[in-house]
Amino acid sequence: MNEILKKIAEKQVQAGVIGMGYVGLPLAVEIANVGIQVVGIDLDHSKVERINAGTSYIPDVPSDAVAAHVKAKCLRAVSDFQIIRELDAIIICVPTPLGKTKDPDLSMVVSAVDRIAENQRAGQLVVLESTTYPGTTEELMLPKLEERGLKVGKDFFLAFSPERVDPGNPTFHTFNTPKVIGGVTPQCLEVASKLYSNFIQRIVPVSSSQAAEMVKLLENTFRSVNIGLVNEMALMCDRLKVDVWEVIEAAATKPFGFMPFQPGPGLGGHCIPIDPLYLSWKLKTLNYRARFIELASEINADMPHYVVNKVNDALNDFSKSVKNSKVLIVGVSYKKDIDDLRESPALDVIQLLQQRGAKVMYHDPYVSEVEFEHTRLKSMPLEQGLTEADCVVIVTNHSNIDYPKVERLAKVVLDTRNAMRGIKSSKIIKL
Repeated sequence: MNEILKKIAEKQVQAGVIGMGYVGLPLAVEIANVGIQVVGIDLDHSKVERINAGTSYIPDVPSDAVAAHVKAKCLRAVSDFQIIRELDAIIICVPTPLGKTKDPDLSMVVSAVDRIAENQRAGQLVVLESTTYPGTTEELMLPKLEERGLKVGKDFFLAFSPERVDPGNPTFHTFNTPKVIGGVTPQCLEVASKLYSNFIQRIVPVSSSQAAEMVKLLENTFRSVNIGLVNEMALMCDRLKVDVWEVIEAAATKPFGFMPFQPGPGLGGHCIPIDPLYLSWKLKTLNYRARFIELASEINADMPHYVVNKVNDALNDFSKSVKNSKVLIVGVSYKKDIDDLRESPALDVIQLLQQRGAKVMYHDPYVSEVEFEHTRLKSMPLEQGLTEADCVVIVTNHSNIDYPKVERLAKVVLDTRNAMRGIKSSKIIKL
């Protein structure tokens, strides 16, 4: 333990990050920012080549920063897991999606841990950042890492530290977002905390890896449940012919006991639609039903259908059917000003409209092409789409799209702020 603590204190520690995606690459750059040598490990050879060429494929990470660290020999990327033998700290940042049955798919975590175990040596720190259910670190990872006789807290150190990445956030980045860390033993917590404190502004230690795993799930379950609540409020207001946006805006004037959430076409991204279901799945194994999570997931998952029904109503008011109508989707990424399509509700809206026979087009300044199982769509110029469309649905509100111009060209009367009103005299639905 003293040896790795000394290396960390002197910034002579050799770090590795497995998974060079939206979490891993920004983290690797932050590590390199303080002069610690870091190796990115990824099976995607194109990512490895781009990093080593000094270019970034993540919008939040400037290519200049990658190039500078590569030139200074603080950052490099490989696909060979044998590099683990040379590392002092290994951080796992691989995806943890849901399977077709909505069960956790930890295959990439298992694969990463297997590769670490094959190349493990004494004195190393292993940290999992991928979101998972409580117990994964100790129940799944620990036995594999102790198979060859090494003991946790003595021969190696194991911790969980949930990623907190918000793509496109101009204020909070990896460095200034507080970092929760839970160790399998007190020694594990100390080593992990010392490492992260070099490149993260604030460390938040918790009592165990299970507690740290649960922190991440609470954060995203909180958002999922509240978004589900406000989405259902939108559905109720629609039935009552009340403006949900007026209601939210007025309620938000209360200076205590209320936090405004906004309704939308569904949930997207790598966290909120998925993470709460990890907790729900785990609780089912303990004969407990997470009712809030399941209900919120059901409501949020149904919102694309609500959007398509509103499109149907809008076209009907113009004596048109969805079938053979040209529908322009504006924005297909799951949130504004990024190119991330993971779990984007816009993709569900497109497919549902296509199933009803609509001729769907889209415009997104960040996403040039979208591929489905049987079709491929390319982003078209906005003015061309507005000219051709029978109906326009704004799903993702990108800041570099001139929405007043969109309204003017589409000849709408709907205020862009009011997303889910009954569209009776307008050609455009903004969500």
